Amino acid sequence: MDFQKGEVIYFNKPLEWTSFDLVKRIRSRICRALHVKKLKVGHAGTLDPLATGVMIICTGKATKLIESFQYQTKEYIAGLELGATTPSFDLETEVDARFPFEHISKEAVEEALKGFIGRIEQVPPAYSANKIDGVRAYEYARKGEEIELKAKVLVIDEIELLNYALPNIKIRVVCSKGTYIRALARDIGLALNSGAHLISLQRTRIGEITLDKCLEVDQIDQILPAEENREKDNKQLSEIQL
Repeated sequence: MDFQKGEVIYFNKPLEWTSFDLVKRIRSRICRALHVKKLKVGHAGTLDPLATGVMIICTGKATKLIESFQYQTKEYIAGLELGATTPSFDLETEVDARFPFEHISKEAVEEALKGFIGRIEQVPPAYSANKIDGVRAYEYARKGEEIELKAKVLVIDEIELLNYALPNIKIRVVCSKGTYIRALARDIGLALNSGAHLISLQRTRIGEITLDKCLEVDQIDQILPAEENREKDNKQLSEIQL
């Protein structure tokens, strides 16, 4: 693989890693293997630290493809806890309110989910990277400052109930770029006359790239060149630079 010319590789982002943590690790490992100091590396689509799943990493000139990947349809498997909310809409923050959930039947959940299919408007979470006057929204939120974010139009292609075990449910969501599954959890709770927050999230697909095609972080050596090939490549690169 020619990482300097440009490659597209797929990884399963580990739990509690930021998207940048993964990019940094991959860049560092490739640079060390190739004996180079710099390498352009980026990712196509941020995942929150508490989410896992498909992350597309682009190197070299392939970073120009990042935007095209970002606009591809994404699929998620999400776990929700009904009857409780958090300020961040997930487990990053503590529960701030509790609501009745015993009235929620499986049929009620399935019916509520139908209302989210198609073009919808969604207000992003306060704990998000959206900018307000040049400042990330989460910076205001973590200081306890109230902010107002504008609703954005997005598309939910598919949404289905995978598991129902009150107070928890598990859903599969196929959606467009810009969808916050945390915000969707909030809105599902409201639709059920209760509350809800995200307790797990896995991105299982971006476009045609599925989780089974992804490497684990500790498998990166499988795609790095052998030592003798690295020495040959570096010699050729030095001759070209000369």
